Amino acid sequence: MTKVLGIGNALVDALIKLENDSFFEELGFPKGSMQLVDETTSAMIQEKSRHLEKEMASGGSAANTIHGLARLGVETAFIGTIGEDEIGRFFKDDLEKSKIKPLLNISKTPSGLANAMISKDGERTFGTFLGAAIELSAGDLKTGHFKGFSILHVEGYLVQNHELLETILRLASQSGLKISLDLASFNVVEDNLDFLKAMVSKYVDIIFANEEEAEAFTGQQPGDALKTLAKQTETAVVKIGSKGSMILSGNQQTNVGIVPTRVVDTTGAGDLYAAGFLFGLINNWDMEKAGLLGAKLASKVIEDYGAKISEAGWKKIEEEIASFRAL
Repeated sequence: MTKVLGIGNALVDALIKLENDSFFEELGFPKGSMQLVDETTSAMIQEKSRHLEKEMASGGSAANTIHGLARLGVETAFIGTIGEDEIGRFFKDDLEKSKIKPLLNISKTPSGLANAMISKDGERTFGTFLGAAIELSAGDLKTGHFKGFSILHVEGYLVQNHELLETILRLASQSGLKISLDLASFNVVEDNLDFLKAMVSKYVDIIFANEEEAEAFTGQQPGDALKTLAKQTETAVVKIGSKGSMILSGNQQTNVGIVPTRVVDTTGAGDLYAAGFLFGLINNWDMEKAGLLGAKLASKVIEDYGAKISEAGWKKIEEEIASFRAL
């Protein structure tokens, strides 16, 4: 049985439903970006949004993908660091409820909190306090962590700690895992470009990027960026928003459309796309079917707030999977 290990920032999302975009403009955050903030700024965001509707949900890019895979029936585990606090307990409990094996380090530092400011058009802008999440270090990882797993899925946000990301990739590669990387955010790519290029070329088998991340990585528009990424990896996926996604594996390019839906909040769309796509690969589906399942998961998660799909949404996805298997 294929087992998937996720490694990333163990974060809880505070989903803040904005009345207008002036909220994050006051903060000086570009719309759609992910900005790292300190504990004081995070607390200020919470205070300024006290009058707004908000929800709490476990998050973090890699953890969102692992949650999706677990819900699809894949055996999974997650490595990250949390604090000894209510937010940390919330994160751990959510993993266990979802049948994900928690491989968590515990810190005295407050747990990470991602303030996800959701605009009326569904786009989200993050002010993220990494807290304990950033304390995951190269020294915390041993070869034994990777034993028994077939696939590693890691988020590009970890590139902020070069030693950590390189250690993760090296140990996974030495242990024979297929390595899947989501580039995470265009500004993170820009800030770590040379190092990230070296890591992708040396270790990564499957890479996920949206069009902004792909352009930041290659300096090219989506079509050419896809080809450049595929030269360095086994399989490249570039998501192009309302135009769907493009997949290039070997010499075969596959274009996948979107699944029309009502956009409420785009949080987790790329993460759940990755879950659907990886599930397809695990089950030896062709690229079109794998990409289509990714698109279906993305379409369901954006119908509601947060990075989790509703139970009604999952029932529809299970019906779709059954129909795929019947083909």
